[in-house]
Amino acid sequence: MPPVRYLRRVKALLRHGGLLVMLAGHASYACTDSPLTVMLQGDDIASIAKAVTDAGGTVTHQLPIVNAIGATLLRPQLDRVTDTTTGITRVIDDLAWEPDTPLLTQDGCGLVGSIELHWSRSEATWELFNKGDEALTLDRLTLELNDGIPALLTAAVDERPLELQQTTTPEGGRQLALQQTIGAGEYLRISLTFAIPPDNQPALRKAISLRASAGADCETRLPPRYDDYARDSYFAEVSGAAKLHSHGITGKGVTVAVLDSGLWEDNSELALNTHGEHRVIARFDAIKGTEVDVAFDESGHGSHMTSVLARSGPVTRPGATKPSYRGIAPDTSIVVVKAFGESGEAGFLDLIRGVQWIVDNRERFNIKVLNLSFAARPRWPYWEDPVNQALMRAWQAGIFIAAAAGNEGPEPMTVGSPGNLPYLMTVGAFTDSWTENTRDDDYIPDFSSRGPTPTGHIKPDLVAPGGHMAGYVRPGSTLEKQFPEYVLGTGEFVMTGSSQATAVVSGLAALMLQLEPELSNNNLKCMLITSAEPAISEDGRLAYSPFTQGEGRASVLRAITIGDKSCEQNLLNLEEDITGRDHYQGPAVFSDQAPPSLPGAETLVAEPPTQEGPVPGLRWGIREHLERLDSQPPTYPINWPLRFEVEQERMRKVAEQTP
Repeated sequence: MPPVRYLRRVKALLRHGGLLVMLAGHASYACTDSPLTVMLQGDDIASIAKAVTDAGGTVTHQLPIVNAIGATLLRPQLDRVTDTTTGITRVIDDLAWEPDTPLLTQDGCGLVGSIELHWSRSEATWELFNKGDEALTLDRLTLELNDGIPALLTAAVDERPLELQQTTTPEGGRQLALQQTIGAGEYLRISLTFAIPPDNQPALRKAISLRASAGADCETRLPPRYDDYARDSYFAEVSGAAKLHSHGITGKGVTVAVLDSGLWEDNSELALNTHGEHRVIARFDAIKGTEVDVAFDESGHGSHMTSVLARSGPVTRPGATKPSYRGIAPDTSIVVVKAFGESGEAGFLDLIRGVQWIVDNRERFNIKVLNLSFAARPRWPYWEDPVNQALMRAWQAGIFIAAAAGNEGPEPMTVGSPGNLPYLMTVGAFTDSWTENTRDDDYIPDFSSRGPTPTGHIKPDLVAPGGHMAGYVRPGSTLEKQFPEYVLGTGEFVMTGSSQATAVVSGLAALMLQLEPELSNNNLKCMLITSAEPAISEDGRLAYSPFTQGEGRASVLRAITIGDKSCEQNLLNLEEDITGRDHYQGPAVFSDQAPPSLPGAETLVAEPPTQEGPVPGLRWGIREHLERLDSQPPTYPINWPLRFEVEQERMRKVAEQTP
């Protein structure tokens, strides 16, 4: 990719000489009888804490990582503290952390179908749910079968037989008339029996297309599916992790902290490594502020992230790389840090306390990687964000941090916080078209958040697999109760988002650290982004803007062979940023008349803008792009042949060094 990641310094907008008050929820302070939850920053937090208690308030959080305390006070008490205490530089209310809207949220009429058919011998069952507020009346079911598929024998709705009408669609499918009502919040089962023996089910699984309708503008479809969800999760193979598994690189000896909603440890594939050994070595409840024996996961989100990152169950699908495992780094040690509650809510004081504990205990538990699969719309420049201030300290302490770009795309400037922090690795998502062995139809979906950040930085840094990822959530968790349509017959739960892509990258970092334990977090980030494979159009331009794909899709195999340990990351002076002497502005160009852009982007990025879904003519990676061209390639806006030669030279040097 062209060298567009230059930076420029901007002087600090916030100095320590005065008091900055940020009380965003003014309306809630009208009632002086209601306690306020606030963060107070200053040079002497012990004195500030004493002033809070002297005023009758309560100190709730000790946050030396950002020179702050959390406290609850009545409004007159807060006024007394700020009026009489010297050294307070900032007061901010603790608004609830508002993460991106989950991708599982149902829009439209509310009719949704389960993500897969459930089979029992020759019978397939499809569950339909009404997630809306009003009753729906189903009026038709459309069934399409590939050529050679055995005949449909019977159809039923909740065990009531349907007449097999001969109405056909233009595509050759069959339509079955329905008159079935689904009440709000209810579901029903459609059962289909085929003239096949049970052992022919695998061939039929991908050959059936179904859609159900409740009026002209209300429809749900059975999505495509992988050949064998039950025996492979696929993303380990796609990311290159499976190849490392087969050589014994499984993340052993590396500890990853997962700051999320907790962990379902009753599941052996989450709690145990591939050798059956317990690998959860610590649990901290940042909401309670204490180490705990169980970090109970009411939400299910944290368990799913850990499942993607480190699930230890083996891949058993015929033809898959052996041995390989369902998670990216199945032998990592896990530290569970719980900061999110039952509904996915969190306060930023708790998030900071979680980061504080991780930094304080990094040597005790050998924490090398921190996974942050969450994002919220930024409220401040990155250096003023209290969570980002804590994460800068964590990065300074040597912890590699992967953060989600967010699920608020496709508009520009939708990358969330803490993904807007320049130092850490910000991860967007790509998805396949349910064709795990074909890369040309992989694409970046609309949901994946786009850059630049408000301070002009190119984010995300790269993209990773994030579509229809199977993993575990705790039975009875919020996710399972609210979205039963995403539960597989295996008991796994399917989710999509940049959160899952982030867990992939955290796992890849753990694999790399097993190979080279001395790698710094800067080394890891540089190796991953300098080896990423960009999406390239047939005319040689980038198929996606750097604000969408960053440097391209992550590849751990390329990272460990041709990844460069140095990059423009090294131009950032973290110490000056933390102390407030200097901050950094990215290269994005802002205009009132046009979307944010990069210098020269009009010649480097394909036009018109790419669309949701597979992009015609797209290739991921320089080799794939060059191989599809004639012997005389066109004139490039980017010199891909030269870049490919550089990659090949690096490959040759690695081969010479390999014993």
